Amino acid sequence: MDKFIHRYECEVAFSDTDASGWVHFSKILIYVERAEHELLTKLGLNVYDRAQGGWPRVRVICDYKRPLLFKDRIEIRTVLKSLGNSSVTWEFEVWKIGGELAAAGEMVSVKVNEAGSALNLSEGEKGLLKGGG
Repeated sequence: MDKFIHRYECEVAFSDTDASGWVHFSKILIYVERAEHELLTKLGLNVYDRAQGGWPRVRVICDYKRPLLFKDRIEIRTVLKSLGNSSVTWEFEVWKIGGELAAAGEMVSVKVNEAGSALNLSEGEKGLLKGGG
């Protein structure tokens, strides 16, 4: 990742772990979504507005490298990979703070209206997303 990197930190909650004591795989994607939401909000873009729609995920790839455990402090690093007419492709990495890479992948979100139809990104939105804030 050599472009603008958005960093989001959080702590693994007990409810995020499974019977093995490791973070359940699905929770990694929730952490990534929270990082995306924080970035969109910082850029001044609506995450969701009932009248204007939102940004559902349409594709996710995630490679799990190392387990995360209860109370681990983690950092999610998100970087813009590409922009389509209505889509945003993010690359992400999930790191244990002071430790190793736990997961890495790619996520595609599409801007949609209240009916779920794709909306073209405006030039202003593209500029904000490319600049990273």
